[in-house]
Amino acid sequence: MENYQIPSATRIGHVHLKVSDLERSLEFYCGLLGFELTMRYGRDAAFISAGGYHHHIGLNTWQSKGSGPAPKHYPGLFHTAVLLPSRKDLAALTKRILEKGYPLTGAADHGVSEAIYLDDPDQNGVELYWDKPKDLWPKDQDGNIDMYTRSLIMHSLFAELE
Repeated sequence: MENYQIPSATRIGHVHLKVSDLERSLEFYCGLLGFELTMRYGRDAAFISAGGYHHHIGLNTWQSKGSGPAPKHYPGLFHTAVLLPSRKDLAALTKRILEKGYPLTGAADHGVSEAIYLDDPDQNGVELYWDKPKDLWPKDQDGNIDMYTRSLIMHSLFAELE
């Protein structure tokens, strides 16, 4: 099937991360970001979700317990992207992260979305974002999506909370 295209309703269901310290990772993903623990798998793995799904993120120490982060310039996962339902949700979570003193690694307006970036305790990249309405996505002269990366205007984001 040379012209095969994956169905448009296809979704990426979950990510499973190797971590060095399960409790520390649970504190980040559940304690800071607000995911809920759905199940522990022995002492070395846990599954977490939003809204009662079986799991959006799996965390395990099966091969990585006590290790350091993977080198940044090696092949591997660049970041896990978490799609939030609204701009207000992104604003509320960003405010929470900053109030807790957790450092961001970036914040961007991509034309199609707005995002903040941070690293989990094992230096795995995490993108938290919301998608702008499709009719507002930038297009080039041929009608193709024309994404970009510009600074996210934080005071405009936080105005969603007023």
